[in-house]
Amino acid sequence: MKLNEQVQEPEQLNGLALAYMGDGVFEMYVRFRLLAKGGVRPNKLHREAKRYVSAKAQSKILRCLQEEERLTEKEVSVVRRGRNAKSGTVPKNTDRATYQDSTAFEAMIGLLYLTGEEDRLDEIVGRSFEIIEGKEGAHG
Repeated sequence: MKLNEQVQEPEQLNGLALAYMGDGVFEMYVRFRLLAKGGVRPNKLHREAKRYVSAKAQSKILRCLQEEERLTEKEVSVVRRGRNAKSGTVPKNTDRATYQDSTAFEAMIGLLYLTGEEDRLDEIVGRSFEIIEGKEGAHG
């Protein structure tokens, strides 16, 4: 899916660039999941997708993953970079901390994708779905 192209030194990209990639990757996973569950009506798909891709949802996912101590040192490092990235704007429907957590989560997803860590990416996204869907010991 990368068209035989490579991003040179993805580990060196800034947090916002990684989050940009991660946003698209996570959205693709969510869309695939919704279609696989039998969703076909575009308006309903869009509403349902927001449950997963909102800043609030992604912040919750990240907090749960951290509480469960599921992140590697490398992932903790990129989360820190993503959280500290200066975007200049915060969407009006969320607070700064939630937005920073969301950006941090997306940066981690972006780095896993760009470095080809597909098994780990699948594991993190799978757990993310469990958290949002309220399955298997999801934290508050």
